[in-house]
Order: sequence, then structure tokens, then C-alpha cells
Amino acid sequence: MTLSPGDTAPDFELNDQTRTPVRLSDFRGRKHVLIVFYPLAFSGVCTGELCQLRDSIDHFRSDEVETIGVSVDSTAALRAWADAEGFTFPLLSDSWPHGAVASAYGVFDDATGLALRGTFLVDKEGIVRFSERNPIPEARDQQRWRAALAELGVDA
Repeated sequence: MTLSPGDTAPDFELNDQTRTPVRLSDFRGRKHVLIVFYPLAFSGVCTGELCQLRDSIDHFRSDEVETIGVSVDSTAALRAWADAEGFTFPLLSDSWPHGAVASAYGVFDDATGLALRGTFLVDKEGIVRFSERNPIPEARDQQRWRAALAELGVDA
């Protein structure tokens, strides 16, 4: 079951594309966190979505908000993808245990072994304030993320 607004976001620690550990709870009390799950690096829709995010990152990364991407890819694949596309935001590897964080958020597809397109806005207190779950082939509307941030008083 996908997390819903009002749920407490499960804490996690995953390595980013530089193998630096990132823990959700480290942002508690400091920043809202936009968590963007996606199926696979280098795939068409994922590249399109994350390039759009890259191109509008000023709306999603500031003193008030951090944005992180999460997939089951290895840190090496994420590093190559970040370097190729110029992604400067953290891309976290949920590769081992395979898809554990995506499962905790209710966006792991057991049939394919991939994360669905799940998006969660977690406030500074660790509460989910926005969530969406899209099928793998369906791109997301990032205007919805901006509206969710605006509801938290963040100028997005």
C-alpha cells in the first residue's frame, strides 16, 4: 500500500551516486524532502522526467527543500547517468536489499523488480504531505509537486 498524506515517512539510509550515505532523518527539522522514485537510469521516460527536474531544480532544491531520486540501479550506474545528464541532486541506490525502500513506500513492483513512479513530499517533521503513484510508462506532472510545496509555504 502506497503511503498517503498524514503517514509518517519511513526513515532510510541509501548511498548516492558518489557512494555518500544519505539518511532521510538527517533532514528532519531542517528541510522538506521531495522523494522521486523512478524505474531505471538511462531509460527514456526516466531520463525525460529527471532532465525536466534538472532544468527546474531551483523550484525543488533550496534552503527549504531537498530533492532526491531513488531507483534500484547500482551506484555506478547512477554515477554514469548523473555525469552524462548533469544531475547535481542526489540519486540514491535502492539496490540492496533490492527495492527495500521502494517497498516501504509502497511503490515497488514485484513483477518487474523496479520502482514505480512514486513521488512523496515529506515535511520537516517527517510526515508525508503529498504522494502519487504512477505506472512505469506514465510520466508525472511536476506542477503537482510545485503546488504541494506551495501548500507548505515554499515558493516553488
